[in-house]
Amino acid sequence: MTADAPLQKAPLSEAQEFLTACPDVQAIDIVLSDLHGIGRGKIIRRHELQSLFKSGRGMPASLFAQDVSGHDIGAAIALMDDGGGDSRCWPVPHTLGYQVANGRGLVLLQMETPAGDPSPLDPRNAMIRQVARAGAMGYRPMGAFELEFYLVDQDRDADGKPRPARAALTGRRLSGTNCMSVDELDEMSPFFDAVYEGAAALDIPMETLISEYAPGQFELTLRYRDLARAADDIVRAKRLLRSTARRFGMDACFMSKPFAQSSGSGMHLHLSLMDETGVNIFADPSAGLLAPSMLHAIGGIRNCMAESMLVLAPVLNSWRRFAGAVYSPVSNSWGAEDRNVALRIPAGAAQTRHFEHRVPGVDANPYLVAAVVLGAALDGIGAACAPGAEGPNGGAYYPPMPRSWLEAIDRFAESAAMNAILGAPLHQVFSAVKRGEHDALAMQVTEQEWQLYGTTL
Repeated sequence: MTADAPLQKAPLSEAQEFLTACPDVQAIDIVLSDLHGIGRGKIIRRHELQSLFKSGRGMPASLFAQDVSGHDIGAAIALMDDGGGDSRCWPVPHTLGYQVANGRGLVLLQMETPAGDPSPLDPRNAMIRQVARAGAMGYRPMGAFELEFYLVDQDRDADGKPRPARAALTGRRLSGTNCMSVDELDEMSPFFDAVYEGAAALDIPMETLISEYAPGQFELTLRYRDLARAADDIVRAKRLLRSTARRFGMDACFMSKPFAQSSGSGMHLHLSLMDETGVNIFADPSAGLLAPSMLHAIGGIRNCMAESMLVLAPVLNSWRRFAGAVYSPVSNSWGAEDRNVALRIPAGAAQTRHFEHRVPGVDANPYLVAAVVLGAALDGIGAACAPGAEGPNGGAYYPPMPRSWLEAIDRFAESAAMNAILGAPLHQVFSAVKRGEHDALAMQVTEQEWQLYGTTL
């Protein structure tokens, strides 16, 4: 598939099979992921589903020029030349399923241009272009994302601040770190039983559940499979968690750093490449050695790590996760079995060797993360890039990492590598949207500023 090839559209048979299997479903959520990974779309009625699969559905491309709150960013709109008309969206294969929590269906969408090409502004299309590029090189990208998140009360505390949720089984307010506490998982079991039931209905391959490093923080792992489907899994899993949590009097929180004194939430990406015979090209060639292709991929990622940080940490809150963080590396580093580095090579069987990119926050768009990580890895393999020195302090050779959100915006906007991987339209619009978000927040006077300066200066 090239950049101007038709989209891979879900066949009509998927809609027909769904309608037969779910005769009582009367409505379906149709969801397009915007630049931030936020679902934008509609709820259609049962009789409209086959038409969606046959003819698509119109939505404005200006959805990709909105900030996280859904407001248009003027500088991003100015970069578009579509005249504000609708572009056609089509169902993503293998994403139509039944939502147990609300009784509706769910299907993800992807956008094409009026000429019938994949929209250059759609983040999923950017990922698919890199997957296709890997295919042209003889590789099949495989991956999985980890999903860390908080469960918080829908009601604030007496001071108006968010707080961890009460356990679904006992009603106890979650407190204490309780990392990997099985008892805490048991107290939340009614909620997670509902999540796993919902995941089975949607064919989301959820696996291990962990109580993480803070009150109300949890981690779910998803099965390793084709990278594109792994990214779709995360988009649907976040919707499932939100919808289920609401019905338990909780909210699922996907901020990177919701509580200043507690650990942040990441979305680590595990990635490997298979050749045309199904063999992992990152597999160790012999005992004690790493495959050259693995090392070259790491070298490529390190070459543009600093430039890619806006994708990996896309909002102001993302950067709080790196301040005094535990196991949240923001250095340009790599190593084997070391959770203090950005690119970790986990222990395991030689034939399953892969690397884990530990920098992305849970607030990042999984499609953009997949696109830039895979694209940089392919660049590294193509150029036989050296990985550089191993260890947490092995990044001296590389450009310094950005120290703030604004610096990350500047570095991303100036990056030729990000422009090439994401395509000029998406690169320019994402830069404009993030700069618009930054400028809007910079104009706000916070309560903390009033406390510090209001009657003091």
